[in-house]
Amino acid sequence: MNHIEEQCSSTEFTNWIEPIRKIAVHEDRVVLEVPNIFVQEYLLDNYREDLLVFLPVTPDGEPSIEFLIVAQETGTYKNVVLAVEEPPLGDLPTGSFTLNPLYRFETFIEGPSNQFVKSAAIGVATRPGKSYNPLFIHGGVGLGKTHLLHAIGHKLKEQNSRLRIYCITTEGFINDLVDNLRNKTLDKMKRFYRSLDVLLVDDIQFLQNRANFEEEFINTFEALIHQNRQIVITSDKPPTQLRLSERLIARMEWGLVANVDIPDLETRVAILQYKAEQKGLRLSQTIAFFIAEHIYHNVRQLEGAINRLNAYCKIRNLDITEETVETSLGELFHISSCKKISVENILRSVSTIFNVKVSELTSTTRSKHIALPRQVAMYMAKELINDSLMKLASAFGGKTHSTLLHAWKKISGQLMKDEALRKQIDMAKKSLEA
Repeated sequence: MNHIEEQCSSTEFTNWIEPIRKIAVHEDRVVLEVPNIFVQEYLLDNYREDLLVFLPVTPDGEPSIEFLIVAQETGTYKNVVLAVEEPPLGDLPTGSFTLNPLYRFETFIEGPSNQFVKSAAIGVATRPGKSYNPLFIHGGVGLGKTHLLHAIGHKLKEQNSRLRIYCITTEGFINDLVDNLRNKTLDKMKRFYRSLDVLLVDDIQFLQNRANFEEEFINTFEALIHQNRQIVITSDKPPTQLRLSERLIARMEWGLVANVDIPDLETRVAILQYKAEQKGLRLSQTIAFFIAEHIYHNVRQLEGAINRLNAYCKIRNLDITEETVETSLGELFHISSCKKISVENILRSVSTIFNVKVSELTSTTRSKHIALPRQVAMYMAKELINDSLMKLASAFGGKTHSTLLHAWKKISGQLMKDEALRKQIDMAKKSLEA
């Protein structure tokens, strides 16, 4: 606290830092009590580097803090809606959060894994209610779903400040509903949500196994869609893989379902260099590639790596070399990256997933039930093995490099629209890591 007090104004300290209470200190984490999520976000957004120096760090390179949010008893809700037309909306639900100023389209690093979904998000932000409605964005943890959600909000706000835009987590929606049921103000909540121009909902997977809350969300969803009001939803899985009602799944598939995938090596390098530049770090191409080759599951881990590396080198007054990278980031490196992946391993994995023989995948047969898994194996070989196309192709019964490249392009295209195929390839990849 004393260290942070020296770095900010008295007003900032009183409003944002002083309300924080230390509850417990464990070996692997610190427990802090905060009055609301805004204080939590302010602390992480503005003092992450300082926290990394003084507190335990998670495997993702983030400060290991457990936050306990204690709701303040107030008579009215805080007005945190992004833009409100006159007349004002009155008392607003409590579960919303402000847009992260760093999460804009301009700061979203584009690559093959996210070009399509970014284009869709820009389309929605440009023509809300007319391009893709709803837009459903799904992908793993830390790949940029929330970034795109907030970027849409920022873009819409810039284009039309009078739009009623509401950005909320699914947990926030549930809390709103509980509070309004308790206070017998459910009608007011319904009027508020149904008056919105744009509803941005993060992490819809938390609505699973909550039938009563799901019913109210569906009613809100349908009311907005029928008024051509824009809805954007994020999730860690596509709609069909969520344990939700068929009715809601069908509604979420009305518009466009788009996936954010794991960034490729070149994109990870670009992300690392962009994050380093923001921190005032000089990160050479060689070092960036070295880190990107070992940390690859999500963007959040890459950002955490830069934060940790920055803190480590500043405290010890060291230059950034491969040695300092290995010392400071070694525990973040994925063990699986050290495992040698071969064409033989890929063939065995694909043969199991698609229920065909390895010998069939390397044969000359062109039957459809063999051709597809063979192309999948070729696609995975090009994606996962750093060898020449000619060498990779030869492992498939003497195929040519042009055949392998054709297979890679075909499967890459199919993945944009075939969710079942994507799931099969993900399963094959996971079996390689086992």
